[in-house]
Amino acid sequence: MRKFYLIAVVALISSSAVLSAATYKGQKVYIETCKECHGGGQEMAGSKKQRAWEKLMDKKGEGLADIHFASKKAQPSWEYFKSRNYTKDAKHLEDFLIEYGSDSGNVPACN
Repeated sequence: MRKFYLIAVVALISSSAVLSAATYKGQKVYIETCKECHGGGQEMAGSKKQRAWEKLMDKKGEGLADIHFASKKAQPSWEYFKSRNYTKDAKHLEDFLIEYGSDSGNVPACN
C-alpha cells in the first residue's frame, strides 16, 4: 500500500511541474513581446519543429536569448531578454512554441 501512495505522490508532483506552464500564457507573451518583429504566431512557432524549440528553450530560454543577442537587428529586444520578466515568461513561451511547432499539426489563433 505504501508503494501505491509513493507512486501517486510522485505522479502528482511531476504532473504539477508540467502544468505550471500554460500555452495560453505563452501566446499572450508572444503577442505582447514578439509579434511586432516576428509576425503572427503561426509563422514564428511554425518555423521550427517541436524538438528544435525544446532545445532553444532549454535553461529558461537561454538559446533563444543568445540568438537575439547575436543580432544587431534585435537590439531593441535585448533589455527584455536580460530582464527577470523573460526568465519568468520563458516556460510559458516555450509551451506555446512547442504546442504550435511545425510538426505539431496545431495552428495558433493569434495573427
